Amino acid sequence: MAETTVIDTLFEFVETVIDLYEKEYLRPPRARELEVILRQNEERGFPGMIGSIDCMHWQWENCPSSWAGSHNDINVLQRSPVFDELASGRTPEVEYWVNGNPYTMGFYLADKIYPNWATFVKTVSAPASMKHKVFASIQESCRKDVERTFGVLRKKFKIIYNPARMWSHKKLNGIMRACVILHNMVIEDKRDIYVNPEDTQGFEGADDPPVSQNRDVPAIDKLINTYNCIKSKETSTQLQQDLIEHIWGLYGASTGPFATR
Repeated sequence: MAETTVIDTLFEFVETVIDLYEKEYLRPPRARELEVILRQNEERGFPGMIGSIDCMHWQWENCPSSWAGSHNDINVLQRSPVFDELASGRTPEVEYWVNGNPYTMGFYLADKIYPNWATFVKTVSAPASMKHKVFASIQESCRKDVERTFGVLRKKFKIIYNPARMWSHKKLNGIMRACVILHNMVIEDKRDIYVNPEDTQGFEGADDPPVSQNRDVPAIDKLINTYNCIKSKETSTQLQQDLIEHIWGLYGASTGPFATR
């Protein structure tokens, strides 16, 4: 086929994949799926962790085509619905304990450029003590998930392996979304191969709605109060300190590169 025909066919395929499957394969996690995510992250040493804020940044940088290329790590927070959903009460409640203290909001791992919010757990800049070095190493390792994920996508889909500066943001955005959808379809198809079957029970069905349908929408005063809780610097500091102690209890005295001497 002629090059023009190939390219036109490609974009027709991309648009079709997005139209047919985006609602299911680029949706927020369902309540049961979120439970699994939280449990798996707790096993890694971070109870209450939903993921990395860089994953959210990447998603918003590459999903709304009219915004692509216009965001950075900070102003993406002003456009993302993630914390709007939390403040409006449309996410499930997350309750967990760290170092003997209770918390009621899940959090994302972040680097030092992000603000000190209760929903962010940042690394420790220039850690001096062994305890802080252990925490920074574990936190930064978990935060690399988004880079590993993109590496998998680049290996699986050669179309996103090399630069494509001649195409518009809209077309590049569509290609990336289609690749993510196809990747998620493959993961779902192979889920039973590498995931505990108990983790997948009830993932689909009317009894397991998306997380955005699980709580009542609060009044305006409660909305403002929730936003204040999200942006609480005191909670952010306390949560980081508790996690530093928690991580040290898990890894500080173990054998390996962080073993105490």
